[in-house]
Amino acid sequence: MTSHSVGEHLSGFVAIVGRPNTGKSTLVNAMVGTKVAITSSKPQTTRRTLRGIVRRPGLELVLVDTPGVHRPRTLLGERLNDAVAEAVTDVDAIIVCLPADEGVGPGDRHILASLPRGVPVVAAVTKADLVPRRNQLAERLVEVDATANWTAIVPVSATSGFQVEELVQAVGEHMPPGPDFFPDGEASDAPLEVALAEIIREAALEDLRDEMPHSLAVVVEEVDDEGRAVIVRATVFVERESQKGIVIGKGGAQLRRVQGRARRAMVELLGRPARLDLHVKVAKDWQRDPKLLGRLGL
Repeated sequence: MTSHSVGEHLSGFVAIVGRPNTGKSTLVNAMVGTKVAITSSKPQTTRRTLRGIVRRPGLELVLVDTPGVHRPRTLLGERLNDAVAEAVTDVDAIIVCLPADEGVGPGDRHILASLPRGVPVVAAVTKADLVPRRNQLAERLVEVDATANWTAIVPVSATSGFQVEELVQAVGEHMPPGPDFFPDGEASDAPLEVALAEIIREAALEDLRDEMPHSLAVVVEEVDDEGRAVIVRATVFVERESQKGIVIGKGGAQLRRVQGRARRAMVELLGRPARLDLHVKVAKDWQRDPKLLGRLGL
């Protein structure tokens, strides 16, 4: 444990890494105490290294939520893995998410082997609420303990709040003395356009299956404040004409559902009435096209 003076303010950056769908974004939201990252049951939902700010008396943690590390099949996949590698190079601690309802596998070991040396690494054994018996959780903790020389191992459930504070404290002990990096009351460093685009993408992901989630991107073209309401104009990009039909739905029904869902979340984020003008366009094979990835901010 790092020793600190009494009353010393601690602050630092913490990368959260893991395979796809291990609960990273849900954990970030639970630690911050508000929604800053979109969540979905679909793997590889996170595409940006988004930062969430955790504040406790005498402590600020800047959580860097990263995309899930996976075997890439597209240029986008390669860039997501590169973003994770970059995110862990200059942090004060790393949280590795390992789901309690799954065994430690080759993907987890690959991530652990790629982490920089000399940085405190905490195992967050996520989704602890999904393990029905206490002895099963104990067995998983023993298995996790044997995989690496952890600074700490904390079983946690982001959905129920189980041991979220214990995880914050376990990581906070390893932060250096320093001031707050962000103004009080700020929960994320994401620009408004990025936050709104992520809201729309999350709303669209809810009904999509198979490969569709990976083929969908959202760009917010314009945000207009018209006094009584905020007007958001955005475009959903897909890779093929057939996917465009799926996102729009029969008679535009699916797109209207997405608009309604996204607009409600926007009102919550903005604290004001909002209108959403949403269109769907085809950007052929954008996941493999460097120019299109650049245009989509990926």
